[in-house]
Amino acid sequence: MTGVMHETAEDLAALQELLDRSYAAAEPHLLHIITPERRLTAEQVCERLTGMCLLALATATRDGRPIVGPVDGIFFRGAFHFGSSPDSVRFRHIRKRPHVSATHLPGEELAVTVHGRAVPIDIKTDPFRQALLEVYVPRYGPEWEHDFLDRGAMYARIEADRMFTFQMDPATLS
Repeated sequence: MTGVMHETAEDLAALQELLDRSYAAAEPHLLHIITPERRLTAEQVCERLTGMCLLALATATRDGRPIVGPVDGIFFRGAFHFGSSPDSVRFRHIRKRPHVSATHLPGEELAVTVHGRAVPIDIKTDPFRQALLEVYVPRYGPEWEHDFLDRGAMYARIEADRMFTFQMDPATLS
């Protein structure tokens, strides 16, 4: 992933508080896997999650069944953001049941998991728009803004209740 960190000192402090609070409430099994040396700090999370990173995003059907699908994730101001079509199954679920879970898992050596609520944002006025342009215009050209953003793409921010990170030296995996 390539890109720029957009987090302020306040964003980093809030993210570190979230990470610490999440680990303090974790169950023994998770704490056995995600030992202190395998955790990432808020600053490390932001450094690792620049640019676009794929997320497996879970929403829930009306009868409580989870549905997981890939989305482009952008980590901005200490939170994951993602987009889709306003008429997608994903956003239909979110409008009725906003609780989501998402994991960025590029390989066995890194995982970032978040549980919280998806909150739709106004992409026309939100500062996140500029972050999207920084990621996608170099990849798809300047017409991407008009062809995608201005034609009704919908975006949401995950307001996290819990977030867990895991890193492992790839050399120890073989």
